[in-house]
Amino acid sequence: MDIKLNLLESFQARGSDGRLYKVMGYERLARDQSLPRGVEHWASTGTGEYRLSDGSFVDAQSDGSLRVHHSGVMLAREGASEAAPGAAAQKSALRKR
Repeated sequence: MDIKLNLLESFQARGSDGRLYKVMGYERLARDQSLPRGVEHWASTGTGEYRLSDGSFVDAQSDGSLRVHHSGVMLAREGASEAAPGAAAQKSALRKR
């Protein structure tokens, strides 16, 4: 299955290590295989993920906190987030993860 990421939001977060990180929230899209070849259409899988600007994965905890995968660094949002155009309705995909 082909997967594509659709940027929903980005924001700055302060790590428990004192560093500032750029976090990006994505919605996962899958290619719709029911359409004929040559017609490209992507549909939401209903899941999302967070990554740092360097590509590292960020785990969303059940309490809403964020943790950098494999490092244990906890992240806290700073300031307002920047939403990608048309992303407001799609942000629920990240919460369902």
